[in-house]
Amino acid sequence: MYNQPVVNSNPSGEAVYQMDPAMVEKLHHMKQHIHGICKEHMHRPVRVQTTHGTTFDGYIIHIDDVHLYLNPLPGHVRGFFNPLAAAQQQYAYNNVILPLVLFNLLTIALL
Repeated sequence: MYNQPVVNSNPSGEAVYQMDPAMVEKLHHMKQHIHGICKEHMHRPVRVQTTHGTTFDGYIIHIDDVHLYLNPLPGHVRGFFNPLAAAQQQYAYNNVILPLVLFNLLTIALL
């Protein structure tokens, strides 16, 4: 059913899709450019917008080959609401880290 192995319907091994080599080079260049920008602005407050229109405010705390790791600003954490903690005047767990995929980033702005 869902976890059944996929049978290769193309036994010849011919690629169904292959990215244009020029596009691969552009993506590699873009990744290096984003890395440089993020490293230059580590631990500074930023606003990040994704290609899907979602916006996050926080601090860039790490970057690797695939993700930008953002520590959200206080009050900007999206998550589950605990009514028991709210009733006791306790604040939300505040060391949340959001991993954002580099290729989905549209803008990074300083706050």
